[in-house]
Amino acid sequence: MTGRRRWSTEEILDSAAELLRTGDADSFSVRKLAAALGTDSSSLYRHFRSKTELLRAVADRILAAAMDGHRPEGDWKERITGTALRLREAFGRQPELAVIWGRYASSGAGSRAVMEEVLRDLRASGLPDEQVPAQYHRLAVLIAALIASDAAISTRAPAEHEQGMEMFRVAVLGADPDRFPALAHFARDLQPLGADRRDAFEEILAAQLAHIEAAIP
Repeated sequence: MTGRRRWSTEEILDSAAELLRTGDADSFSVRKLAAALGTDSSSLYRHFRSKTELLRAVADRILAAAMDGHRPEGDWKERITGTALRLREAFGRQPELAVIWGRYASSGAGSRAVMEEVLRDLRASGLPDEQVPAQYHRLAVLIAALIASDAAISTRAPAEHEQGMEMFRVAVLGADPDRFPALAHFARDLQPLGADRRDAFEEILAAQLAHIEAAIP
């Protein structure tokens, strides 16, 4: 009798990423993954102790791939911006995994590569060492939130997107000027959240970097 195939860690992560492209972290389970691989859950637990550990590993592969071969140039602000945009692009190709990254913090090689790059750039800015960890944390929260927000919008189905646009138009253009005078005043100039995402991403990040720069002695 032929023995059951032994799946490698990379093959398991490939299959998990594929399942997550068509679902989400809440519907994902080790049992579903095992069924897709034609094996049982116990064989997967030899590689990963829990669903959370598996999801962290999937997200970390995106970080590792994004940082592979990354050679940032320019001053410290340009280098941090380049790293952030590289992460945004990587998760933009697999937006379902961006939410997982935000929810399940990774501690793998990819995560360490990102942390090392940003911490090194912050230190090169001239910021006192005692301020670097706090500023790094704020940057990490900001970048993860912006990427997750982008991903949430990009994964909407066309019908859901159109419904959201219609709701936006009703909420903004149909606002009662007596009750919402400021909203009515700016209604025709307001844009939905999905508009100009890249420009907004870079401007918000630039504002945070300027805030950091102002704290440098």
